[in-house]
Amino acid sequence: MKAICLFMFFLLSLSTVTAQSNDSDNFFETSDHARINYKISGKGEACIYVPGGPGQGYPSFELLGGNLLEKNMQMVYMDQRGSGKSGKSENYHLDAMVQDIEELRQHLKLDKVFLLAHSFGGIIAVNYAKKYPQHTKGLILANITLHFLNNESLKEQIEYGNSLLQQPNKIIPKDSLSTELSKVSSRLRKKRIGYKFLTEDIETIKQMDKIDSLHPRIIDFGMAVISKPKEFPEYYTDHAPITKDIHVPVLIITGKKDKAVGTQHYKTFQFPDQKVVSIDGGHLLYYEKNREFVDAVWSFVKKHQ
Repeated sequence: MKAICLFMFFLLSLSTVTAQSNDSDNFFETSDHARINYKISGKGEACIYVPGGPGQGYPSFELLGGNLLEKNMQMVYMDQRGSGKSGKSENYHLDAMVQDIEELRQHLKLDKVFLLAHSFGGIIAVNYAKKYPQHTKGLILANITLHFLNNESLKEQIEYGNSLLQQPNKIIPKDSLSTELSKVSSRLRKKRIGYKFLTEDIETIKQMDKIDSLHPRIIDFGMAVISKPKEFPEYYTDHAPITKDIHVPVLIITGKKDKAVGTQHYKTFQFPDQKVVSIDGGHLLYYEKNREFVDAVWSFVKKHQ
């Protein structure tokens, strides 16, 4: 799947925590011996952050504005196995990623938690809520996808790329969408505007790169998913249909200009108890539209605490 080059850019580019609050990294070992890195900061309702990517570490979210949530929430940041400072594993399947969240919850002796997921992390968070609704106080889904590299999003990305290149659009067969997006993305990179799928401002990308350079990380999980799609078909499945069976409060935050996951993808979600907040921005709303993002999250958490 050549369209994966876009997501490779992401890689290269009343529950209260009973454990003592700590601004430094902590580690725990899962039941299958994966070493998971996590960090706890802030006070208030417990909220576990599920990074995107696949396999992006948590510092870019935390240090680009996510940490402002800590004024009213106790944020639990985690690096997924094979990502960030966490250890590598022989098992990167979806059920293992879901279980890591559950075992972190148990490790911290929490009853119910909010989950805040970004981008690809939505697949993991939503499946956690489906399996463990009794421990999910609410889902906060920021610019997420529930169908990785779906055809409608690929079409939107191709059309947007062609508009940037001032090229006419043409009808592309479904089995050629990935190849076509690869060609469009290559042309955009040559013009040094490939970042526009994520944001309109190159300074945002520079800030992300700066943070990532200061926080070395592994990307084993992301590389496994991206390079072996046949081995991990569950990440390429459409998970939107299961949303109708998830009966927990859900906040969906979507960007009107988010070309990374598509501006219309959220409309496929069918959570029985969902609220949609649409913000005039791209894929990185937590940074570029931080005040609106933080206010939306706080308002949701306050309502459902």
